Amino acid sequence: MSWYAYCLTEHQTLSNGVRARRPFVLDGIQGVNSAPVMSYPSGEFAVIVSEYDRTTSKLDEKSVLEHARVVSQSFRTATVLPFRFGTIFDTEDAIRQAVRSNRRTFCESVERLRGKSEMRIKLTVREGSARGNMNEEIVLPDTVGREYLSNLRENASRARERQTRARAVSFQMHRLFLPLDEEVSCRLTENGKMVLDIAHLIERKHVERYQNKFASTSALMRECQMQISGPWPPYHFVHRLTRGAHLPHQPAAPVPVPAAIPTTAPEPLAAMA
Repeated sequence: MSWYAYCLTEHQTLSNGVRARRPFVLDGIQGVNSAPVMSYPSGEFAVIVSEYDRTTSKLDEKSVLEHARVVSQSFRTATVLPFRFGTIFDTEDAIRQAVRSNRRTFCESVERLRGKSEMRIKLTVREGSARGNMNEEIVLPDTVGREYLSNLRENASRARERQTRARAVSFQMHRLFLPLDEEVSCRLTENGKMVLDIAHLIERKHVERYQNKFASTSALMRECQMQISGPWPPYHFVHRLTRGAHLPHQPAAPVPVPAAIPTTAPEPLAAMA
């Protein structure tokens, strides 16, 4: 029997200070394929897991939400280091070895993220707030020639302008919210709109203040459409801290899953400006 892993947390937060030596079931939580969720103690840490049979079980879109729900419920009462979706340990020894091998990294990560939450902002630059059609790529002709080179230069110019615009907006958001840390990515949608996905790490006790700041900021930045969600477990920041960790091979999932997994529990605040 294998073990499906959701996250790692401090052992004392789950056992009321009692030093448990064997796995125990966490009441009121169901994991992937509706399996019971257990705390597997290993030193000062506990790995939140479910029993998993590779021969009969499968991971699908529903499993993504089940995984995220377990992480979110654990996050309500403790600092968590989420594992990526699809992390499976084949034996109990593999769990213990993973914790022992990465103990220092896990200790540093838990210490850094204790009392922290992740807030996310999706910011779409409205059409007309930048020069011309900078978000549209010009289709290159099939043959190389003067028109091809001209269009190539124009596309490069538009790409530079998008990057400049994205950096300016990102810097403005950083100055307004002053997060402890941040992760920012920029992308173009199929209809040519520029979207910034921003993850901010903040003190958990300051979530309400952050939400109030968002409300006032969204009213001022009329050139952008903004959405907020959170608080979330610190998905973006824990994977950056633990990317060198020696974890078990993660089988390919049947659906594409980002590092920061969306969830419906707990329900995040969502707003649109």
